[in-house]
Amino acid sequence: MANESRRKFMRHTLLGMAALPLGMGILSQRAFAQTLTPLDPENPQAKGLNYVKVAEEAAGHPAYEAGEHCANCALFQEANNGCALFPQNSVEPNGWCQVWAKKP
Repeated sequence: MANESRRKFMRHTLLGMAALPLGMGILSQRAFAQTLTPLDPENPQAKGLNYVKVAEEAAGHPAYEAGEHCANCALFQEANNGCALFPQNSVEPNGWCQVWAKKP
């Protein structure tokens, strides 16, 4: 009987340890979402990528097409309004930059 309890304990411990990174990832993403500062369009990287807070302001840019905005970009992270290009900042869902890529 003692071996069975030990086996259950080991199984549960291993399953718990395997699930820990997943749980930490979910929790840290939610916590991180609250700490992202909004991206300043005057940031040198944002300027280099022609980031604007309102997509329609980019109408004169040759790469811009109507209907493109951060919220429908493949790089946009809905959980925290983040962007893979600006990991330290949040971006405006209605914003746009020249690296916009259609979501698959």
